[in-house]
Amino acid sequence: MAVHNSHPVIKHQTATELYVRHSEWLKNRLAKRYGADEADEVSQETWLRMVPHPLLEDIDHPKAWLLTIASNVARNMGLKRGVRQKYAMQALVERHEQASQLTEVLAQQLLLGLPVPLRDVFVLSRIVGLSNAQIAEQLGISPKTVEGRMTKALAHCAAQLRR
Repeated sequence: MAVHNSHPVIKHQTATELYVRHSEWLKNRLAKRYGADEADEVSQETWLRMVPHPLLEDIDHPKAWLLTIASNVARNMGLKRGVRQKYAMQALVERHEQASQLTEVLAQQLLLGLPVPLRDVFVLSRIVGLSNAQIAEQLGISPKTVEGRMTKALAHCAAQLRR
């Protein structure tokens, strides 16, 4: 009975010999699994991890052995990236919250700095969403007065922001 093994047992092979024999195969396999950029990084780290073994004896399936090392490397790299991404995301969320709080404080200061007639028109227009005609009706003023007050309110806010 003939045993057909596509990966013969290679006795007494060095890390360099193993690299020469299987590096292209490993890179191609990793590229399919993780993408070309990740494959380079995983492949390099895989070879670094196996190099300390000066004589690689009794490796029955060198490709499987290399792929196991590469899978562990990729998993470890993924875990590291996951942790970095988690902290980066937390930092982004914190910055966003700080920016939102700052924006809210700034908006409150701008609104409170407006004279009451301008503030009323601004709030009804920009925050409540009423049209100039609706604001005019609600405040008992003409639509032309609403336009004038809105223009003054925006100019006042712009001036405050330029300070």
